[in-house]
Amino acid sequence: MVLGVALWGVAANALWHATELPDLDLPEVDPSRYFSDSFLDRSASYELFLGILGVLSAVTLVAVLAVYAQRGPRLVRESAAGRVGTGMLLAMLGFAVVWLAEVPFDLLAVWWQRRHDVSHQGYLEHLLFSFLGLGGTFVFLCLGIGIMMGLAGILRRWWWLAAVPAFLALTLLYVFVSPYLIPNTEPLDNPVLQEEARALERIEGTGESRLRVQEVHQFTDAPNAETTGLGPSTTIVLWDTLLDDDFSRPEVRFVVAHEIAHVAHDDVLHRVGWLALFLFPALGLTAYLTRRRGGLAQPEAIPLAILVLTVTQLIAAPLLNTAYRREEAAADWAALEATREPTAAKSAFRQLAIKSLSNPDPPSWIDGLYGSHPSMLERIAMAEAWGEK
Repeated sequence: MVLGVALWGVAANALWHATELPDLDLPEVDPSRYFSDSFLDRSASYELFLGILGVLSAVTLVAVLAVYAQRGPRLVRESAAGRVGTGMLLAMLGFAVVWLAEVPFDLLAVWWQRRHDVSHQGYLEHLLFSFLGLGGTFVFLCLGIGIMMGLAGILRRWWWLAAVPAFLALTLLYVFVSPYLIPNTEPLDNPVLQEEARALERIEGTGESRLRVQEVHQFTDAPNAETTGLGPSTTIVLWDTLLDDDFSRPEVRFVVAHEIAHVAHDDVLHRVGWLALFLFPALGLTAYLTRRRGGLAQPEAIPLAILVLTVTQLIAAPLLNTAYRREEAAADWAALEATREPTAAKSAFRQLAIKSLSNPDPPSWIDGLYGSHPSMLERIAMAEAWGEK
C-alpha cells in the first residue's frame, strides 16, 4: 500500500507538471473596470442560486443511493437474468432512480436560466433531451458493470487492478467517437476563420483539426467552444452563439487559439491520465467495501458499488477541477502567445462572462466545487500580465 501511494504521488506530480504554465504574479484587477455594478450583482446572485442548487442536488443524490444500496439487493431474488445480467439490471435501475431524483433540480436550474434569459429551452423539451441522452450512458454503464463483474468473477478481490486499464481503453474509444455524437453540427463555413485557424495551428505546432459549428441558439444565447476527439477525429467545436455579431474577429480568433492550445498540449490525454489516477483508489475502495456483500462478482454488491463510486467522484471533483483550471490557464497563455492580442483576449473574456451571466469573481467555495476554468477576472488578469511582460 505504501508503495502504491508513493507511485500514485509520483504519477500525479508528473501529470501536474506535464502542463507547463509560467510562474505568474497576476495583477489585482478591479472588476468594475470591466463590468457594471448591476451585472456583478446579477451574475453573483445567478451563480449563487445554481451553486446552492448543486449542493442540494449532490446531497439528494447520495441520500437516494444510500437507500438504494440498502434495499436494492432485495431485488436480486426476483431476477432470472443470471449473475452478470442481474448486476447490469440493478445498475440500470439505480441510474434510473438517480435520474428521477435529479429531475426536480434540473427543472429548477432550467427555470432559473430561463428567468435570466440564459436558456430558451422549454421544460418538457429539456426532460425529453435529458431522457434521450441516457441511451449512451446506459450503454457505457452496462459495459462498465459487465467488465467489473466479469473480472471480479475471475480475479476476485484484485479485479480492480485489471479494471482500470479496461476502463481507460473504453474511455479512449469514447473520446475517439465523441465528435461524431455531438448533435446539430456542421462544418465551419467561414473561409477567413478557417484560414486563421490553420495559421494558428502552424504557430502552435499542431496538425489540422476538424472545425465544426454546433447550432445551439434555439436553446441558449451563451457562447462556448470545446475540443474533443483523438488523433484523426480531433475536432474543435464552436457554438454558433460565438460566431454572432457580438464577438469581433480578434475575439473569436483568440477563442480558437485557446482550443488549438488544448490540442497542442494533449489535454485530452492528460484528462484520461487524471481519470486513471482517480480510478485506482476509487475502484480499490469499491472492491474493499463490497467484500461484505460477497465482492463485486455478486449482483448484491452493485448498489453499494454505485454509492461508493458516486461519493468518491463527488469528493474528487474539486481536486480534479484544480488540475483542469491549470490546463485552461495554460491554454489561455498559449493563445496569448499565438495571437499576441491581449486586448482581444480581455474583451473576449468580458463578452463570454456577460453572455453566459458568469460571475467574474465567484466565491471560493463555488470556484472550488464547480470551477473547471479560472474565473473570468483571473483570465483577464493573465491577459494584463502578458501585455505587461
